[in-house]
Amino acid sequence: MDRNLALDFVRVTEAAAIAAARWVGKGNKVKADAAATNLMRKSFNKLDINGEIVIGEGERDEAPMLFIGEKVGTGSGLKIDIAVDPLEGTNSVAYGRPNAISVMAAAPKGTMLRAPDTYMDKIAVGPLAYGKVSLEGDVQYNIEAVASALDKQPKDITVICLDRDRHKNLIKEIRKCDSRIILIPDGDVSGAIAPSIPDSGIDMLLGIGAAPEGVLASAALACIGGYMEGKLKFRDKADKNRAKNMGFKDYDKILKVKDMVDCEKTIFAATGVTDGTLLKGAQFTAEGASTHSIVMRSKTKTVRFIEAHHVFEDEPKY
Repeated sequence: MDRNLALDFVRVTEAAAIAAARWVGKGNKVKADAAATNLMRKSFNKLDINGEIVIGEGERDEAPMLFIGEKVGTGSGLKIDIAVDPLEGTNSVAYGRPNAISVMAAAPKGTMLRAPDTYMDKIAVGPLAYGKVSLEGDVQYNIEAVASALDKQPKDITVICLDRDRHKNLIKEIRKCDSRIILIPDGDVSGAIAPSIPDSGIDMLLGIGAAPEGVLASAALACIGGYMEGKLKFRDKADKNRAKNMGFKDYDKILKVKDMVDCEKTIFAATGVTDGTLLKGAQFTAEGASTHSIVMRSKTKTVRFIEAHHVFEDEPKY
C-alpha cells in the first residue's frame, strides 16, 4: 500500500481523537463516540481510496455511520479493507479515565478478517517472545515462556489485562506466578501493542476482550513484529450465529496474526484521546490542540510516533 496513505490515515485518527476529546469527563459516552465517528467518516471521504468498512460501529441497522459494509473515500483509488474503532474506550472518555484512543487499520481488499462482534480470548507478546506462547498453555506456562524469552524471572514479568469480573481467576493465576499486573478499564488494543514497544513496561497481554479489537491489534503486530493468538468466545447462541453468518466454520480455531490480517501490506494508525499505555491524550491549547499518534507499515516495519500541533478556531478543519 502507498506509504503516503499512512500519513493520510493519521490525519483521520487525529480528527476523530480531537472530536472525542471534547467530551472527556462529561459523562456522555454516546456523544463522545458519535463525535469521533462523524469526524472519522468525514476525513475518510476526502481520501482518494475505494474503501470498505469490514470492522466498524456495527451492522447498518445499528450504526448510522462507519457501519460494516459502508463505502468510504472518493471511490477512485485503491480498493482496501478498513477496520475502525473511532473511540476505543468510550467509558474512559465519559469519566475521564486513561487509555482511550482513536484507531484504524487498512489492508488490500479481501485480506482482513471479518470478525464478529463477540468476545475473543487473547494473548499478545513482543518480538522477542514470538511464537513462544500459546492459548493452549496455561497462565504459568505462558508467563514462564515470556520470562525465558526476555531473560527475566516470572516475578519481573508485567501482564496487562482488562479490569473485568470475568478475569478474577486469570488474575489469581497471574498472582500465583508472582508476576506484576496492570489492570486497565478499557483499551486492550493498546494493551496488545504495548509488549512490542520498547520501554512500555508491559511484557504481555492476557484475557478476554472484543474480537474486532483483536483484528485491530493484529494489524499493529503485523507491522511491528509482535505475536498474538486469539480464539472466539461466545456468550450465547446469538453470538455463535453471528460468527456463522460472517463465514466462520471452525469456532475452536486459534487465530494468529496472519489469520486476521495481511502481514505484508497493512497500515495501522492510532491517536490518543486520553493518556494511556501507548499514547498521550489530546490536549487543547490557545491555538487549537496537540495530539500524539502512532503509525506503522508492515511492508517496511516502520513505526512512527507523531506529535502534531493543530491550529483551529473551534473544531479541526478536516
